Amino acid sequence: MGTLAEAAARLKRAAGSDLPALVLMTDDVRLADPLPAARALPPGSAVILRHYRAPERASLARSLAAIARRRGLILLVGEDPALARRVGAHGVHLPEHAIGRAGAVRWHRDWLITAAAHSHAALRSAAAAGADAVLLAPVFATASHPDARALGTHRFVALARNCPIPTYALGGIDRARAQHLHGTGAVGIAGIGGLIPQEAPRR
Repeated sequence: MGTLAEAAARLKRAAGSDLPALVLMTDDVRLADPLPAARALPPGSAVILRHYRAPERASLARSLAAIARRRGLILLVGEDPALARRVGAHGVHLPEHAIGRAGAVRWHRDWLITAAAHSHAALRSAAAAGADAVLLAPVFATASHPDARALGTHRFVALARNCPIPTYALGGIDRARAQHLHGTGAVGIAGIGGLIPQEAPRR
């Protein structure tokens, strides 16, 4: 994971961004227990709690919030500002269908609001709604959405460079593919599989 983290850090420096360089996306199926992966993230990274249908979501949010405080991470809760406020998260992440709520969920002035986007129209909508950054996907073929058409590097560049707010690269990004993102305009890397450690350290 170190190589992927380094690649994300280079993107952040090139973009002159103060946003987290690396974003871990939790996933009910591919990353049922995201706690070890969160513990292995470099300080300053972010975790987006999805697990939308998990019955233990509130408990998981509290556990991630505790890890975030210890490790110096940024925690965003997917589409639930009330839960984000209860656990002391740093903001909210919105799926593409909820982009229009970006302004409404900004309950705290310093919250970070991100949104998922898969098209030029979604990028523009996220910016217009007041999101701070977007996660544009899928850049490459991904196990999370095997039937989705990948944007590819050239299409990602065209979209990211014309997006009025910072754009993360998401989807199928591993250590090798991360090298193709230099110069694309991305401010960082978001992912699942590429951020699952073989053996996460416990702190």
